[in-house]
Amino acid sequence: MNKQEAVVVLGTAHLITIPGKCSPDGSFREAIYSREIVSRVKKQLEDDGFIVLVDYEPLEPNASMKASSSKEMQNKELAYRVKFVNGVCKTRGSRNCLYVPIHVNAAGNGKNWMSAGGWCCYTSVGQTRGDKLADFLHQAATENLKGYEALMSEGKKKGWYDKYQRPIRTDFSDSDPDQEANFYVLKNTNCAACLTENFFQDNKSDVAFLNSEEGKEIITRIHVQGIENYVASL
Repeated sequence: MNKQEAVVVLGTAHLITIPGKCSPDGSFREAIYSREIVSRVKKQLEDDGFIVLVDYEPLEPNASMKASSSKEMQNKELAYRVKFVNGVCKTRGSRNCLYVPIHVNAAGNGKNWMSAGGWCCYTSVGQTRGDKLADFLHQAATENLKGYEALMSEGKKKGWYDKYQRPIRTDFSDSDPDQEANFYVLKNTNCAACLTENFFQDNKSDVAFLNSEEGKEIITRIHVQGIENYVASL
């Protein structure tokens, strides 16, 4: 597939109104950070000639998402995103589309700093078209996270990370590196889909890396490189 045929749909993380989804001190908000990275990835891909759409850009819910509870609001938000992506697939053809929601991970309940860290990505359970997309994102992460690998190694000496942490979190139980989960936006969209979890918002060292210009550039590069190499392989 050439880039003129491909339609890249980027996904933002959650709404600003969803509880949690932030660092324990409240200085980092996943919803805001995700939208900044999505904007950077979108610009670079468009500069390279790709068609790029975003599933939902506002921080606040629209009228169709509003509900009496945050759980119901989140369910409506997820349904909106899936409907958006599948609408694009119906118009452009599902095999010409790919979907990459960009998130930030967390290990705890948002109240305490944790010792987990690292980058990973998820596909839905079983063999899907998203597995190949995930392979290219993993390859891009491996190539671009050498500096973070050194940061984590040094951080373990200082107690910022526990001994089990790895720069790239993998699960080879099904012979590929991506992790699998029944995330609604992966299971119910009709194209290749892979959700990235870009480090941990409840790890002080990871948050410093996320907020640095170097960190933002690296995360952007992982997505741009992985997506472009995936499309070129089709």
